[in-house]
Amino acid sequence: MHHSFDVVIVGSGAAGLTAALNLATRFKVAVIAKGGLSEGSTAWAQGGIAAVLEKGDTFDSHIEDTMVAGAGLNRRETVEYVVEHAPAAIRRLIDIGVPFNQEAGALHLTREGGHSHRRIVHVDDATGWAVQQALEKAARANPNISLIPDMAAIDLVTGRHGERYSGDGRVWGVYAASRQTGRVELFTGRATILATGGAGRTYIYSTAPRGATGDGIAMAWRAGARISNMEFMQFHPTCLYNLEVKNFLITEAVRGEGGLLKLPPGVQGGGERFMPRFDPRGELAPRDVVARAIDHEIKRLGLDYVHLDISHKPADFVKGHFPNIYSRLIDLGIDITTQPIPVVPAQHYTCGGILVDLKGRTDLPGLYAVGECTQSGLHGANRLASNSLLECFVFGEAAAAHIGRHFDELPAPPPIRAWDESRVTDSDEEVIVQHNWREIRRFMWDYVGIVRTTKRLERAQHRIAMLRQEVADYYGHFRVTPDLIELRNLVEVADLIVRSALHRQESRGLHYTLDYPDTLAEAVDTILVP
Repeated sequence: MHHSFDVVIVGSGAAGLTAALNLATRFKVAVIAKGGLSEGSTAWAQGGIAAVLEKGDTFDSHIEDTMVAGAGLNRRETVEYVVEHAPAAIRRLIDIGVPFNQEAGALHLTREGGHSHRRIVHVDDATGWAVQQALEKAARANPNISLIPDMAAIDLVTGRHGERYSGDGRVWGVYAASRQTGRVELFTGRATILATGGAGRTYIYSTAPRGATGDGIAMAWRAGARISNMEFMQFHPTCLYNLEVKNFLITEAVRGEGGLLKLPPGVQGGGERFMPRFDPRGELAPRDVVARAIDHEIKRLGLDYVHLDISHKPADFVKGHFPNIYSRLIDLGIDITTQPIPVVPAQHYTCGGILVDLKGRTDLPGLYAVGECTQSGLHGANRLASNSLLECFVFGEAAAAHIGRHFDELPAPPPIRAWDESRVTDSDEEVIVQHNWREIRRFMWDYVGIVRTTKRLERAQHRIAMLRQEVADYYGHFRVTPDLIELRNLVEVADLIVRSALHRQESRGLHYTLDYPDTLAEAVDTILVP
């Protein structure tokens, strides 16, 4: 089947829906989701959105906090652009019905690690879900937006897929496999926007949803776009430690509202805070600092977890600020008003990705990218808390505005070949896909985690090379399935992460290697060219 639109957007989270809503005043837009529309990372975001809204706070302060967290690798013009557009983004979200918390007639602002002021707007501790629902409601009400769930994008459509070969790299849309029918369908448009999120599921422990397999990054790389700074994988310091629930995030705001990290009882120093030994900012240090400190204490003392304790605060305060966390943990037998929370670090955010400019443009004509799948220059070597959703809104609008201004200059898609399914058959060995998926996630956690060495990275690279050959053979001989599509992309992004990490011979931000513990004087992006 061939579906023709003005613009094709892959991804239905904050970035994709923001772009769609801005485009739909003039254009017919398709928004393709790999699963359900709400299954992406946006709906999982607990904390909030950073913006300068408090008296006494300034753009310069937010810019400086972002640059400090990013360890000098941020692109300053990007940081300035995003920070200065943040208040307007918040106002637009209020206009579409996001019910941000208020106090005394004004927005209630909380503070998170790395921020010098209270500047985080939120909806209790489930901001992302509220934002996702408001954006979806607005998109469903717009007749120019077609929301298409359960379509797993396989590859970008470029000139090589045309009935007449073109080598200019221009992108015309995507091929995507329907989860309902198993057939591959073609979506074309004059412009294509990747808003596919990050690559958190490359790791066995991650706060990301299951679909965060780096699809957009892998597709852009295969099509010829440059990828940047993939070594900077952010590990959130506080993921719930539970043998059955492996990806429940304990929001940064718990520490922002007074939560303390302590050693558990039964070890030397049990019950005592440990963060002041690592950083004068204590629990409010940037995430990379806090994650490494927790990792250090766990390894030093042979622990499974450390404690995050907010039980010293009044019970009504805790329940009022963190109702969802309170409710979820009560179900697991933990009362956070009287007990500490067992926590461990887990992969949380992909700071690198597809290299884009301030308009969301990639290297490839007709292809834009927004949100976590990109390297825009905002986050540098470590993302500042609550800047991620903000990036989605600002860049989603910027990409849409650029497409709108230049739409008449974008050529219409040429005749594109349908997906050839005649040469492949169904496989009876799909268990191999699951086995390879687990293998990648395990060795990436063991060898390419919070603390790295060259030897560990080389071991990971060796395993990736073997898996790549196996997956390529499997992909070439059997009908594509969503699981196989994701495995193919996981192998690709794992390779990009390891190659980038081996290239950076220093420790900076989220990339810490025992072989190169010092930070070089000059901050330089890692840029991989296909």
